[in-house]
Amino acid sequence: MPSATTYGLGALPGADQLLRPSATPRGQGVGRRFLRDRSGVAGALIVLLLLVLAAFGPALAPHNPVAIDPTRALLSPRRSAWFGTDNFGRDIFSRVIAGARVSIKVALIVGLTMLVIGIVVGVVAGYFGSWVDSALMRVVDVFLAFPSLVLALAIAGTLGGSQRSLIIALVVTGWPYYARLLRGGVLAERERQYVEAERGIGARPRRIVLRHILPNAISPVLVLLSFDLGTIILYIASLDYLGVGIPPPTPEWGTMIADGKLYTLIHAQMIIFPGLAVALAVIGFNLLGDGLRNALDPRHERIPARRGWLRAGLAAHRRGGRQTAPVLAG
Repeated sequence: MPSATTYGLGALPGADQLLRPSATPRGQGVGRRFLRDRSGVAGALIVLLLLVLAAFGPALAPHNPVAIDPTRALLSPRRSAWFGTDNFGRDIFSRVIAGARVSIKVALIVGLTMLVIGIVVGVVAGYFGSWVDSALMRVVDVFLAFPSLVLALAIAGTLGGSQRSLIIALVVTGWPYYARLLRGGVLAERERQYVEAERGIGARPRRIVLRHILPNAISPVLVLLSFDLGTIILYIASLDYLGVGIPPPTPEWGTMIADGKLYTLIHAQMIIFPGLAVALAVIGFNLLGDGLRNALDPRHERIPARRGWLRAGLAAHRRGGRQTAPVLAG
């Protein structure tokens, strides 16, 4: 990378630091802070388990998740069928594992697509400003004016039940949040001294955005993505439950819950186990997002409950200070 001397700025104090704002990683110690957060680690383990099930589900499933056997219909949990069977004799445990692959795959496709669109729109609007910013933000406002689930339901219902229509519906309703959040980060970063220094030496906008502004503004967007993946899985299950998502016989948690609603009183495991899978996925991604937020921004780090603020208060009292006990976060 060129130094300050290359551009004739060697005599300016701190010029090299202005030109290399990212020389010291902003997230130094992120890994240590994340590992200290027990809930974040628990969320990461849950997400890792889901990824393993999604990757190796067919090999781990003891039975074919779509094979129909009327002679085994509505079996209670037993050694040959850990979660029992549904009204068509299909193994519920195998279908829950297969459903993890479907939900995780769709959630990742939707999340990454929303992220890419949000980054492009947010960076363009935030960096160039003026009428470009106004036009793009009015488009964002139009999408944000509708409740996300209602809009997704309308789009998926119009396009017809399929995996592609489900992905399109969720991407259309989700990308504006990323664009607006990243735009705010770009607006804040573009006024900093290192950006002004880069402009002063004639750096191109592409270099400024990709090497300096985007790396320093992307953290909140990645945290939002980790939270949103759980919400996306919940939306997938909701749309499938309503019949406008992935059509049967593809095993999906929302479809499994819909199939079991008529058997709630006599065979509750048809909705209990898929419902627990959805809840576990949402909890795992939420805990992971909370841990990433605390690790990337130490200001959000929670104070240990009870003992932490009691010790702080006693220490301040012994020092004779007037410090009050910190307020518990969360």
